[in-house]
Amino acid sequence: MRHKALKGIQDILHPETFIWQRLEAIARGVFRAYGYSEIRLPIIESTEIFQRSIGETTDIVEKEMYTFTDKGGRSVTLRPEGTAPFVRAFVEHHLYNEPPPQKYYYMGPMFRYERPQSGRQRQFYQIGAEALGVEEPVIDAEVIAMLSVLLNRIGIKDIEFEVTSIGCSKCRPDYKNALKESLKEKLNLFCEDCKRRYEANPLRILDCKVKTCVDARQGSPSVTGFLCDDCKVHFNGVQHYLKLLNVHYVINPNLVRGLDYYTRTAFEVKSSLLGAQNAVAAGGRYGSLVEEFGGPGTPGIGFAIGVERIISLISEPSAGAKGPDIFLCSMGHGAEEKILVLAGQLRREGLWAEINYDKSSLRSQMRRADRMRAKTVIVVGEDELKKNTATIKDMQDKKEFKVPLEAEEILKIIKEK
Repeated sequence: MRHKALKGIQDILHPETFIWQRLEAIARGVFRAYGYSEIRLPIIESTEIFQRSIGETTDIVEKEMYTFTDKGGRSVTLRPEGTAPFVRAFVEHHLYNEPPPQKYYYMGPMFRYERPQSGRQRQFYQIGAEALGVEEPVIDAEVIAMLSVLLNRIGIKDIEFEVTSIGCSKCRPDYKNALKESLKEKLNLFCEDCKRRYEANPLRILDCKVKTCVDARQGSPSVTGFLCDDCKVHFNGVQHYLKLLNVHYVINPNLVRGLDYYTRTAFEVKSSLLGAQNAVAAGGRYGSLVEEFGGPGTPGIGFAIGVERIISLISEPSAGAKGPDIFLCSMGHGAEEKILVLAGQLRREGLWAEINYDKSSLRSQMRRADRMRAKTVIVVGEDELKKNTATIKDMQDKKEFKVPLEAEEILKIIKEK
């Protein structure tokens, strides 16, 4: 019987893992430059954490969460997103006692039960960042600018930043009432989910991707037209700082984030090179989430990047994938033992050294070194042993030369190269 990975869950293999490592390294560098510290969060959490923060009427909570009862009779869930677990940790460990802004980032898998398709898996990966403790719009713009720097550094092109304000608890009720009023005559045109959302949370209708729903909601009022004075001032400030930081964006008044905890600033980064699932990153501000988890009133803003979607925008994920620094070829029993010891010495110096494990011909070993993208080949045979030398061949310029068969000499030459 052959075993396969579960539907919607993929293995990530070399050389594709190279681009994952590169992307993560770039992200860590950008986050470090902006003063963000890493936090590593559990994959599994209490179900209540997501129900109270994401919203019980959202698709994630209603349909997509991997929730089960553990052996202790507790309802637990594989995390579908990162902000709620982060805020839980933020409050539990009293991180709000640190001077603001408190800035953190995280990386890892998330889980949602959805129909698998390109750019959407049931186990998917996100890179996220959160900044808490600052009410002023300058932090919103800085977070969006950091995301722009990160995507540019990765090399992602043909993307567009969409920004809006979705109001606050003071002005959003008026918008909800206006939205319901505009949609009530067309309610029969919406899907069953949206008909239910109409009463429970009409803003969810604006997030529906069903084409009939998209068409039916055309002409509905936009949330930006209902902003209170404080939200208007805040949104104007975000736009001012984005222009100051030279972040190119468009205002999308119909942009609605799919999670209930968002207030005021919301944004998405979309790519024209993707299909219906065209968002590669998204985020927004949340005002009361920390308080809901038992902490002091602390404003926050964050975003998450869909790693698989970013990878799909890189045309050749394996391009530039690294191979061994050195491949050691041997001919004869004495040479085999010599390169085994030599490889160990080189590895202790931090070099990636590969050796030949069978008695294949030199030609076969050279082919293997070439397939592995080895930068340098060292050949040790009977003649080399007698003369206490090794032959070094540069796999790029194909030049070769003799060197003393000593780790220190070989290491010196390799480092010079």
